[in-house]
Amino acid sequence: MEIKLSFLSSFGAIELAVALFLAMLLAYWIGLTLAGRKPRSKIGPVESAVLGLLALLLAFTFGNSSSRYDLRRHIIVEEANDIGTAILRSDLYPEEERQGFRADFKEYVEARIAFFEAGMDPEKNVEALHRADEIFKRLWARAARLAQDRDNLIPSNQMVPALNAMIDIVTTRNEGSLSTVPDSIIWMLFALCWINSFIIGFEHSEGGKWRPGVIVFILAITIAVFIILDLDRPRRGLITLEPVNQNIVALRKMFVNE
Repeated sequence: MEIKLSFLSSFGAIELAVALFLAMLLAYWIGLTLAGRKPRSKIGPVESAVLGLLALLLAFTFGNSSSRYDLRRHIIVEEANDIGTAILRSDLYPEEERQGFRADFKEYVEARIAFFEAGMDPEKNVEALHRADEIFKRLWARAARLAQDRDNLIPSNQMVPALNAMIDIVTTRNEGSLSTVPDSIIWMLFALCWINSFIIGFEHSEGGKWRPGVIVFILAITIAVFIILDLDRPRRGLITLEPVNQNIVALRKMFVNE
């Protein structure tokens, strides 16, 4: 599987937030420069509309990023449950087959942990995915072979659905990790931030002087955008899925005595 990221997704949240902060300061300075020395302070309908549009888009993108983050958390928990269920169902087989299943499951758990720890490194991600896929093929081949034996009918009827669920959730998780807020929406958000900074500088110049309140406004908007972007990139940054991934790490306990 090839890991493909959108253009903006290839940058970290901190990098984009710093760039936005500097761009907004530049827009404010340009607005001050073009306004000249004549003070302006009246907020017109156009300004109100643009500010309102920025607030609306901030709320929309935050909700979008937050829902995607919650979905990724849910998927990881579901994968941990699916793997744990499959491991437990291996106990239904005779001891020799049980040991073979559990040895492969142990390797599979380590491969899925390695996938998370790879972060956004494309090579390590692909390597971990290939490793997990190879181990799954061994698990499936063993289950398919045993399913042909009538003596293993009941264990096979339990194991096959568990393995199907285990591999299906991998595809769902891979897609969820690559699914981010569309670049077009982020670009529009950046554009509105820039336009608002320019309008504030142009319409409220106060004789060409810098206003501390505007700097605070720019900083607050930058922080809000940073949180949105960080939520949308949970495999790097300050807001991560490390706590919830401990559900998969905890599966190691099922192999303590092996």
